[in-house]
Amino acid sequence: MEAERHRREASRGSRLELRTVSSIAEVDSEEWNRCAEGSGQTNPFLSHEFLSALEESGSASRETGWLPSHAVLSREGSGGEVLGVCPLYLKGHSYGEYVFDHSWANAYGRLTGKRYYPKLQSCVPFSPVTGTRLLAKAGEGREEVLGMLSTSLVTIADEMEGVSGLHITFNTREELSHLSKDQGYLPRCGIQYHWENNGYETFDDFLMTLRQSKRKTIRQERKCAAKNDLTISRAFGSEIKAKDWDEFYGFYLNTCDAKWGEAYLNREFFHRIGETLGDKVMVVFVEDAFGEKVAGALNLVGSDTLFGRNWGCKRGFHVKNLHFETCYYQAVEAAIEMKLSRVEAGAQGEHKIQRGYLPTLTYSTHYIKDPRFRMVVENFLKEEKHQIDYTLDVLRQELSPYKAAA
Repeated sequence: MEAERHRREASRGSRLELRTVSSIAEVDSEEWNRCAEGSGQTNPFLSHEFLSALEESGSASRETGWLPSHAVLSREGSGGEVLGVCPLYLKGHSYGEYVFDHSWANAYGRLTGKRYYPKLQSCVPFSPVTGTRLLAKAGEGREEVLGMLSTSLVTIADEMEGVSGLHITFNTREELSHLSKDQGYLPRCGIQYHWENNGYETFDDFLMTLRQSKRKTIRQERKCAAKNDLTISRAFGSEIKAKDWDEFYGFYLNTCDAKWGEAYLNREFFHRIGETLGDKVMVVFVEDAFGEKVAGALNLVGSDTLFGRNWGCKRGFHVKNLHFETCYYQAVEAAIEMKLSRVEAGAQGEHKIQRGYLPTLTYSTHYIKDPRFRMVVENFLKEEKHQIDYTLDVLRQELSPYKAAA
């Protein structure tokens, strides 16, 4: 796709240019990362390195139904300073998003007689992690740039022939002021399970905030490694060798085969993030009594959040509770040691509640071009929000493992 260009006038009179690019390689990595960190937070999923790994490995590509169409707002002219960016993809399906709209696609066809795809998607492919989607450099004028990115995305969707709409998923709550109904967006909520660090110094400090029965269960579950002569360790960045990534990729494939049948990520992707993200990558490895790796869990480290992503084990290997230890308890322990504010453990899983991960709202925003279908979606989202609010209240009040407040 050739870069599409639109011109905008900033309030201070400078001429700005909006373009879409078919590869993140067309944007200087330092410029992109300055925008990605403009909020003051570091989220490795939004880094040039992570998104490049997806594209260069072929995991997110035209062939897989993820055509990069990133939005770039810069000062006009050759070599103009980049002020804001937005990860954006033209998609021919709804896989790998974790905010489900398959029913929308069917309803859209019935109502309009047209295809729902292609659609525009602003997200991190295959990664249900919360983060800013409107990325603007820190400093004077940042709020204006964020507003221009928001309205410009709608313009891009309107001017792309055949596109049914734009979907911004797992954006932050703070961004809703720029992604509001006034700008043409419809809000949607979901539920994930996050662990919050309330100033704990040790894992035992965390345990002491739980009800006695829950503490006992977790302590028993954490004995699974010792009972089975397993050793658990954490490796960061350059400590993880190529052979380690090959083994982890095998574990990942085994999980995909068992659960979904399709692996979104390939071997090269894991090698690339290991080479480029440094200590923002943490893998929890499990070894047996012979020193052979038998399981692993991939995490990425942000400035205030540990993000749990992929887990897998050797084919045919099963130890009761090992998944909880490797994915949840090791993550909590690491977050406490690194003084991080929270752990996000990915999509789904009410079983996480009993392990200290509480239900938390997630957000997405949607721009629907067809006015009739927009009304249908808006009504659906109102009903869905009532159900989400009710479910959240029930989960928090009836299933929380924490002691009641005094």
